[in-house]
Amino acid sequence: MNLGQPLGSVIQGSLIGGLEVRLHPDISVEDMRVGKFLVVQGIRSRFFCMLTDVALGTANQRIIANPPSWEDTFLRDVLAGSGTYGTINLAPMLMFTPESNESFSATNGKSANPFVPSSVTGLASFQPQTSTTMELMPVKTIPTHFSQVYEASEEDFRRVFGWEDDPHRKNFSIGKPLDMDVPVCIDLNRFVERSNGVFGKSGTGKSFLTRLLLAGTIRKNAAVNLIFDMHSEYGWEAVSEGKQFSTVKGLKQLFPSKVEVYTLDPESTKRRGVPHAQELYLSYDQIEVEDVKLCSRDLGLSEASIDNANILCAEFGKSWILQLLNMTNEEIKLFCEEKRGHQGSITALQRKLYRLENLKYMRAACPHNYINQVMRSIEAGKNVVIEFGSQSDMLSYMLVTNMITRRIHQHYVSKAEKFLQTKNPNDKPTQLMITIEEAHRFLDPAIVQSTIFGTIAREMRKYFVTLLVVDQRPSGIDNEVMSQIGTRVTALLNDEKDIDAIFTGVSGAGSLKSVLAKLDSKQQALVLGHAVPMPVVVRTRPYDAQFYTEIGDAAWEEKSDEEVFAAADLAKADLGF
Repeated sequence: MNLGQPLGSVIQGSLIGGLEVRLHPDISVEDMRVGKFLVVQGIRSRFFCMLTDVALGTANQRIIANPPSWEDTFLRDVLAGSGTYGTINLAPMLMFTPESNESFSATNGKSANPFVPSSVTGLASFQPQTSTTMELMPVKTIPTHFSQVYEASEEDFRRVFGWEDDPHRKNFSIGKPLDMDVPVCIDLNRFVERSNGVFGKSGTGKSFLTRLLLAGTIRKNAAVNLIFDMHSEYGWEAVSEGKQFSTVKGLKQLFPSKVEVYTLDPESTKRRGVPHAQELYLSYDQIEVEDVKLCSRDLGLSEASIDNANILCAEFGKSWILQLLNMTNEEIKLFCEEKRGHQGSITALQRKLYRLENLKYMRAACPHNYINQVMRSIEAGKNVVIEFGSQSDMLSYMLVTNMITRRIHQHYVSKAEKFLQTKNPNDKPTQLMITIEEAHRFLDPAIVQSTIFGTIAREMRKYFVTLLVVDQRPSGIDNEVMSQIGTRVTALLNDEKDIDAIFTGVSGAGSLKSVLAKLDSKQQALVLGHAVPMPVVVRTRPYDAQFYTEIGDAAWEEKSDEEVFAAADLAKADLGF
């Protein structure tokens, strides 16, 4: 394989600090972009690297003291490459050392020695007999002095990141390199088996990235999804960012037979023209003290109020909230005298819980258990989107997500334990990925130990449940949870604390921080972690009409809306809805 024109030579470096490369005179430093994927050809091994910094160098300090005039092109040309030059810093991410049946060979075919450097025999390349024999390893050493650096080829990208139509893996293209037209894929099987994160400051396209990843998992059947759609962006149409108003398709439009939409605000859903959305109501007797505790910040509750809520729950059971809301001051006083409660705290708790009566989806009692209905949809392999509509205040978001997720957690723990006992593949739970926005509200260090989301992030992988957290403030997420996040897809971040949080538990983070800080504000992301072999900067895949055709159900383009939703209704009838 011809590696092409060499860009420069390795002049110094270390395993921890990375490699310094001096560019050849005919290579412009302006063509070197942070985040670029490059290849270093050593004598015995090949190194896949990321460009982390670009610098200018001079051979003599006198040149800096007396620089040539800009009009003096002759002197500048004379100095270029000898007196003045460009350097780049590379962070080696992966290495490949051929076995005996594989070798590096010179493109001119004159070298019989597989380990002769390219400086002796010309442009070196490696030619494995089959691509399946290539095993990429973590970097444990560095190339020798004057090893040549090359542009990564399409074959390099395919060998490192795979290809989307690989029949042996569920690969999904998330974008393309900054300067090449070749897909960069993530392994969705590895992606869903751990909790993951999509991060970036406001306006960088986190929702589009999330929608992209969710569409991939649905198309490849890598997992079933439960999506808490706080701003109604994932289920049906969403507004596209830009100067002109336009909309993009939601998951229900792309996969009408695989996605169910539940709404906490049916009126808002109807106004937006979402057809066949199912109503979702909750009742007071479904709210437990743990649910209220998670919302204590939004309700303004003290620790004393939570302690007295436990006393009420112990006395009245599931109906403790209804009993409390109907109690008079005299009844509260008598209760406190009998049960050693604190009258002031219980009165304050009653006053704060009156806010629940203003929530459209809250009922004194529900004839139908809607949470069980959601779980039956998930059991049937349906991806569930729960829209909040006008009920997107933080109190509703914290309350509903916690209530539903805690019950799903209990259900999955029970199923996983049964599977471990029987070893029957039919008992294996379907892999579930739960998507939450404003993740730092659930995973704050002050409350993460007591929330269900902290439990899922830390230990639910063995129970086949993971999280996809979407947030613009990763520094607000507990460090222990961040260290457990397997794959991180990160758009531009400016705050130093947020950038530091992204690289919690990541080796070699120092060189990657500069890469993240230099991303464009739109359609660029740094992808690193469990689902990719090495960190890579990508131009994110456009979420447009071409994507709809490539990823969505073919039936959507061929059938009318009435036919599509009639089929969806039939599927729901089969589930007993």
